Amino acid sequence: MDQGTRDEMLACLAEELGSVTVTHPTRVAIDGAPAAGKTTLADELAAILRTQGRDVVRATIDDFLFPRARRYPRGEYSAEGCYFDTHDYDSLNRFLLDPLGPGGDRRFQHAVYDHTSDAVLSPPVTTAPADAVLIFDGVFLMRPELIDRWDLRIFVSTDLDATVDRAVIRESRVSSRADVERRWRERYIPSQQFYFATVRPTDHADIIVHNDEPQQPAWATRTR
Repeated sequence: MDQGTRDEMLACLAEELGSVTVTHPTRVAIDGAPAAGKTTLADELAAILRTQGRDVVRATIDDFLFPRARRYPRGEYSAEGCYFDTHDYDSLNRFLLDPLGPGGDRRFQHAVYDHTSDAVLSPPVTTAPADAVLIFDGVFLMRPELIDRWDLRIFVSTDLDATVDRAVIRESRVSSRADVERRWRERYIPSQQFYFATVRPTDHADIIVHNDEPQQPAWATRTR
């Protein structure tokens, strides 16, 4: 286990990513619970890689949701619904992960859904260079439908109760504290507990970032 400044941790992640040798774009998963710090970490890592001259594709699981009418057959606060009914993994593999993987033609779409308008998207197809890097953040990225699609797997670990306080701050402009706490304690946290019990995502991660103290993180790297 290493511990240091955030810049030191990011430099370590960039170095680990640079050591991945594949003949297609490097597909990086940044997994973790809601409000664990996945998106911030993904954006920071992408910025570093761009300064190093890498071509970066930045994408997120939030752009591969099913439309709202299909996401809540078990109810808006259902933890099972969060895990089983929320994300369009077939489209994620078909339009993004497989084209960038071995045998793919590198012609991809970075999104199929717009969360703001609750509308299906069909953005232009883009061709990635062979040495590009996909930085993809989201929940449940180590589940069986996706696990073999990643070339580097990062898990952002944070105390689940602490994510509630972070979420309250993050969503204060759009949701009341009571609504945020209910969503986290009834839907998001139990779905993560189910994920940990059934998939054991940290067992699959190449790097675990302990993000309880974002400016003084700790991280552990497994030999690949």
